[in-house]
Amino acid sequence: MRFRSVLFMLLLGCTSWALGQQQNSNSHADYFEHYEGTKTCLGCHEKEAKSFFSSQHYQWVGVASHISNAKGKKLGKMNTVNDFCTNPALNWIGKVENSKGMVLSTGCSACHAGLGLKPAETISQEQLENIDCLQCHASGYRREVYKNDKGEWRYRPILWDNQEGLDSVAKRISLPTRLECLRCHAASGGGPNFKRGDIEYTLADTTRDYDVHMGKDGANMECIGCHKGSDHRVKGRGADLSANDMPQTVQCQDCHKDAPHDDANLNKHAARIDCTVCHIPNFARTDATDMHRDWSIPSYNKDSEKYSATISLQKDVTPVYAWFNGNTREQLLGEPLHKLPDGSVGMMIPEGSRQDPNSRIHAFKLHRGRLPYLKDKNWILPIQVEEYFKSGELEDAVKAAAESTYGVKNAKYGWIDTTRYMGIYHGVRPKEQALSCGDCHGEKSRMDWKALGYSGDPKPVTPLPARASAKRPGHGERDKNR
Repeated sequence: MRFRSVLFMLLLGCTSWALGQQQNSNSHADYFEHYEGTKTCLGCHEKEAKSFFSSQHYQWVGVASHISNAKGKKLGKMNTVNDFCTNPALNWIGKVENSKGMVLSTGCSACHAGLGLKPAETISQEQLENIDCLQCHASGYRREVYKNDKGEWRYRPILWDNQEGLDSVAKRISLPTRLECLRCHAASGGGPNFKRGDIEYTLADTTRDYDVHMGKDGANMECIGCHKGSDHRVKGRGADLSANDMPQTVQCQDCHKDAPHDDANLNKHAARIDCTVCHIPNFARTDATDMHRDWSIPSYNKDSEKYSATISLQKDVTPVYAWFNGNTREQLLGEPLHKLPDGSVGMMIPEGSRQDPNSRIHAFKLHRGRLPYLKDKNWILPIQVEEYFKSGELEDAVKAAAESTYGVKNAKYGWIDTTRYMGIYHGVRPKEQALSCGDCHGEKSRMDWKALGYSGDPKPVTPLPARASAKRPGHGERDKNR
């Protein structure tokens, strides 16, 4: 709770900046008198709501064209398992409190752009009115979980009983700013930057040195500058997301040339090495990120009276590197465990190799975990974590998930290590801070060349001072935002 209070104040502090970015150019001050929920938005935007209903941001499943073993199935958060909070469908909405009345969790739907109903496959008026437009389009909007007249958990604005204040927030409409995007994407996994590692709250108001694209003294771009698609579809999926809204991915080459350097040797590297490798030397620079989550060992926080997995956090992390051709193999529910050479289950494993001309070396966060599996079937298991946060009854949480997911009562289960590769794409450093030759070649190389398919360092060099690239011939004075 203490963390949530601090986070709330941080977000409020960023609100004035976000509003300044929009200059109130999309203000809805003259379009309606009082905000009465989503039906107010539907009066003018029913077409947009219908479009959003079928998007991945609402459905949390979609076309999985880049998952090599999807076999045509639609995949996403709702029907897969992850090694963080495991599965949102099992942990959707509620209010778990400790003995002091402090809220421990409201469920995974806290980051869903809906008002508490699970997304349905079939569109309906009820589903359209469940869309929470303000979650992405109104700076300063906040909501809380409550029980409606039917005893069902739902969300409502925290200003629900202050019509004047609610109207003020609801008329403050704009395209999504970094603040709105970070509200969910930086908080996923249970804490600031826990999950992604490269999406930090710092990006809401930062400098070019921290991220050349988002820095106010750099390109000062919003998230939608790269990720905007059409009809509420968002471009990009990274390496460990099951589905994609659009067939197009987000690549540096969308804005920058295929040969972006003045040096032919650097351009040769760029042909097989993703830009992120050199331009994101490390991640989790401000907030430590979750590098290992062991659900088999309960951890208890006495201050918050909350149980959780045992989580290992790390700051200033050096990425790992692997070939990636855009496709990923995923460990799916109801399929035999796919084990890697080290015996762990490959939750999300990028495909590609040195021999594959469509592959490039990419930077990744390598997340390790430990999850339950169904012994009789050799299937991965999620966990029903919400009540576990309060009770600490881990066996009950696992068996409840086995029954909900597979219909297996009193399941016999074991524990197994997991491995997940997560693409690193944010926090792009300027050329002055990019890797130098000596960072990858020579005695202090950060590369595991054998794992990448080489017999050894392909081009040993005399190590140069780290990040001295700006002083080397060939880096040139190209676009300052690279």
